[in-house]
Amino acid sequence: MRVLDYLPEEVIEAELKAETKIEVLRELVQLLVNNNKIRNPDKALEVLLEREKLGSTGIGDGVAIPHAKFNDIKNLVAAFGRSRKGVNFESLDNKPAHLFFLFLAPENSATLHLKILARISRLLKKPTFREALMQAKNSADIYRAIAEEEKDVIG
Repeated sequence: MRVLDYLPEEVIEAELKAETKIEVLRELVQLLVNNNKIRNPDKALEVLLEREKLGSTGIGDGVAIPHAKFNDIKNLVAAFGRSRKGVNFESLDNKPAHLFFLFLAPENSATLHLKILARISRLLKKPTFREALMQAKNSADIYRAIAEEEKDVIG
């Protein structure tokens, strides 16, 4: 399973405009709506915010992986956004988050949900990968950086 199986270039935003956690979530959810991945943005935002109440998905090192189960979809959907300025995401290290991998998984897909979460986390542990994502010029470059990293990790 590859992250890019669920993350086409069209749902990658290289320059998020958001300045707050809720704005990041709203902007990434809107990307999914604009690309016909979800139909109910209000409900998607609601489940993501409910998940954030359980504990921030800001994992530190400038990374956040907002995720939730969402009963309005049949397949996992994902979006990626980058904020050069950084956003307070209440991260574990209390530093701003710059890289956001958002995903929503169907209610009955616990295994897939955990696999994609583990996969994204594993990729983002490498400082060189995080730096490549920050240095990418645009969405296409971000997509290529993810593809390269997945190739290196999977082989």
